[in-house]
Amino acid sequence: MKKLFCKILLLLGISILALPVVGQDRIPVLTLGTFHFNFPNLDRVQVAEADQIDVLMPKYQAEIGNLVTKLAEFKPTVIVIERQPKMQNRIDSLYRLYLAGKYELKRGEEEQIGFRLAKMMGISKLYCVDEWGEHYTRIANLMDREDSEEYKGFERSFEEHADSAMVFDPEDVFKEKGIIAELKVLNKRENIQKSLGNYLIGPFKYESSPYDYTGVDFESGRWFNRNLRIFRNIQRVPVRSADRILVIFGAGHLNLLNYFFECSPEYHLVDTSQYLE
Repeated sequence: MKKLFCKILLLLGISILALPVVGQDRIPVLTLGTFHFNFPNLDRVQVAEADQIDVLMPKYQAEIGNLVTKLAEFKPTVIVIERQPKMQNRIDSLYRLYLAGKYELKRGEEEQIGFRLAKMMGISKLYCVDEWGEHYTRIANLMDREDSEEYKGFERSFEEHADSAMVFDPEDVFKEKGIIAELKVLNKRENIQKSLGNYLIGPFKYESSPYDYTGVDFESGRWFNRNLRIFRNIQRVPVRSADRILVIFGAGHLNLLNYFFECSPEYHLVDTSQYLE
C-alpha cells in the first residue's frame, strides 16, 4: 500500500508539472524606434535646420495618419513613451484635453503617434518611462570638474578619436522619401544592432590613465544603466495577461531595449517591419 501511495503521488506530481501555469504567457511588445519629430538636437545625432522637416505640414500629417492606422493592426492596449515619470501628470492632462477636443497636437512623436493611436484604440493613459542613467562616483566627479585637464581630455575624445570612420550613421531619408521610409531604416534589425557599436568605440576607449576605464564607466552610466532603468520602468507598468505593449522611443534606445525584451521571460518582442509595410 505504501509503495502504491508513493507511485500515486509521483504520478500526480508529474501531472501537475505538465499543466500550463496560469499567467506565464509572455506579453507581446512592439517597439517603434523613431527620429525625434520636433528635432530638439539633444542627442548624439544632430540634424541641421535645413535638413529638418515640419511634421505639421499636410503631407506629413497624412503620412502619420497612415502610420497610426498600420500600428493599430498590432492592437496595442498599453503605450509607453519617451518621457520621464515626473512628467506623467502633465502628459495625462494634455491627453485628456486632446480627447476632449481642446488640444492641438504638437510636433513630438509621443503626441503625433502616441496620442493619436491611444485615442483610436480607446486607451485612457500613456505611460512615461524614460530615465537618465546614474554614473559611478568617479565619473560623476569628473563631470563636475569641467575646468580640469582630465575633463577637457575626455571631452575631446568625442570629436577626436581614431574610430570616426567606424561610426554607424545611416543617411536620413525622411526629407526625400517620407516618415515611414525613415522608420523602416531605423527599425531594421541589422541597423539597430550596428548602432550599439557606436557606444563601444571612440569615447568608450578613452582612459585618463592606463587601465582606469574612464570611457567604459561613462558609457555604463550614460547608456547601459539608462536603458536598464527604462526597461525597469516598463516592468512597473501594470499589465494583464491579455495586454499588448507598444513602445515609442528614439530609435537609438532599441539597440538595448530590444535585446532586453528578447531575453526577458516576461515579454515577446514582435517584428516591427510587418507594421511598416
